[in-house]
Amino acid sequence: MLKYKMTIAGVERELPICPVNDTLSIGAFVIIGDCELTSACAAALLKKAPEYDYLITAEAKGMPLVHEMARLNGDKKYFVARKGAKLYMTGVLECAVRSITTAKEQRLYLDTADAELMKGKRIVIVDDVVSTGESLHALESLVNMAGGNIVGRMFILAEGDARGRDDIAYLEPLPLFSPDGTPLE
Repeated sequence: MLKYKMTIAGVERELPICPVNDTLSIGAFVIIGDCELTSACAAALLKKAPEYDYLITAEAKGMPLVHEMARLNGDKKYFVARKGAKLYMTGVLECAVRSITTAKEQRLYLDTADAELMKGKRIVIVDDVVSTGESLHALESLVNMAGGNIVGRMFILAEGDARGRDDIAYLEPLPLFSPDGTPLE
């Protein structure tokens, strides 16, 4: 398997290069289960974070990151937009999302009890990677529906065209790849 070596928040990792289609491959970045990398990235992102009241992420890969950021910052609560409505939710706000790593459209759900806590508060959106911006757009929609004020958008990696965005903060750029593993610029 082809790999792409990079250093993120002082931690070196090799990302497997995985095909998306016949002409495009991506560096697969997974922090789930990687305590060292998750902690290093959380600390580095907090150094760039604006003043905020709450953090929010989408299920699932952003969950260890947002948890560690909240823990390091002494936050008592953060929010997770779930991929399915749960029985314990008091009601839901929902939004459609289609990401580069998902074959079909998904939906994200926010508990209306969480939405009520967000109303009028400063919210930072956090996730592992931003690429097409579809997941980010869905999270922005949910925060806006809840009446929260988005004060930051933070990611570990910005992939492809997202590297040129000026409305996000990220730790490292990640190129897209050709099928043979050559970075596309």
